[in-house]
Amino acid sequence: MLTVGQFIEQTKRPTWALSSNNTVRQALQLMADKNIGAIVIKDQNKLTGIFSERDYARKVVLEGKNSADTKLAEVMSKEVITISSHMQIDACMQLMTDKRVRHLPVMDNGTSIGIISIGDVVRLMIDEQKYLIEQLQKFITS
Repeated sequence: MLTVGQFIEQTKRPTWALSSNNTVRQALQLMADKNIGAIVIKDQNKLTGIFSERDYARKVVLEGKNSADTKLAEVMSKEVITISSHMQIDACMQLMTDKRVRHLPVMDNGTSIGIISIGDVVRLMIDEQKYLIEQLQKFITS
């Protein structure tokens, strides 16, 4: 089974971040431009939060706030659940399910090295299942 670190190494995707002083509108524009569902919030190079589409829907739209005027500090999720690169993908899926989160920043030694989404995890789990099925079919037919 693949680890989160191996996945991050294979994909080499950048982690997009803004500061808590940026506006919600700036975050939404970045998320739209990069076709992503969440960004990490860093202040002085330290992870201070995460902002996702869910945060936007629940903390901006439903509360009638203006995206252009609202700072990320007001609406970001400050209680960020992080994982290490050594975590197995299946354990990552279990954590996401248990904590009801869709994005997990990956931290090693206090440094952000990436982010993994529920979409990434599901795709990896499906690939793993396909591989196991192929191996079982080869075993049965040989």
